Amino acid sequence: MFLQQLANALALGSVYALFALGFTLIFGVLEIITLAHGTIFMVGAFAGLVAVTRLHLGIGAAIFMAMLAAGALGWLIDLVAVRPLRKRSFHHLAPMIATIGCAMVITSVFQGLFGAEAYRFPFDFFPTTAYVLGSIQLTLLQLIIIAVSFGFMMIIIFLLHKTKWGTAVRAVAENRRTAALLGIPVDRVYQITSFTASALGGAAGILTGLSFNTLHTFMGVPMLHRGVAIVILGGMGDIRGAVLGGLILGFSEIMSVAYLSSDFRDAISFGLLFLILLVRPAGIFGKTGERKV
Repeated sequence: MFLQQLANALALGSVYALFALGFTLIFGVLEIITLAHGTIFMVGAFAGLVAVTRLHLGIGAAIFMAMLAAGALGWLIDLVAVRPLRKRSFHHLAPMIATIGCAMVITSVFQGLFGAEAYRFPFDFFPTTAYVLGSIQLTLLQLIIIAVSFGFMMIIIFLLHKTKWGTAVRAVAENRRTAALLGIPVDRVYQITSFTASALGGAAGILTGLSFNTLHTFMGVPMLHRGVAIVILGGMGDIRGAVLGGLILGFSEIMSVAYLSSDFRDAISFGLLFLILLVRPAGIFGKTGERKV
């Protein structure tokens, strides 16, 4: 029983970690908490749904479409709402307010297009194969979710630490003025980072939609709350913390549902995060006054 729930927690936590990775990447580089990330997550889920139900694409192509749509939206939000503020000496709350406005507009548009009702993927779309290892049973869909989530996380970590783009990103995150003096195209780094982080959010959106098979236009709100909690828990701007925080939250939610009640899921999960922050106020990997990606 425990091992099975641990496997379920891995599948859920990996999606949380993927979402939080994009969230913390934006904070680490752009120095803002974008409150439109939950909406981008929702757009990715619906883009995947459209790819499956109207374009009749497979799961791989649907994930690609979700990431492309979410990435493009994140780039557009940065271009329209954040970049003009970045060109000035803005108060740090201004981009947060701007992204809230973007999120409200996008959500209203999608509610007008799709309505407020819940949508589902076709049942014949889901792979029904299950694999049994001792007392653990994992469906093919769960394995796909885990593989895709950890695959993207490993790719981002590799790019950040082993490529010129990653070096540029880390330089901008450390000091954008010095990075600009060294010839790094700061605006281009911002744009690519916005696209990449939003694409990760879109991937998390369709994977969540596949996992629960329920999509609606407000599904990004609870995920945004979880994303904020995860990045604070792991340490603001630290990708290791985003991954570990997502896994911790997924584990606590699954275990509380399995051994107590689903009614206490959020109370126990966020209560656990609160207790950890009492011990580590800056987060698991965070340090006061330090931010890194």
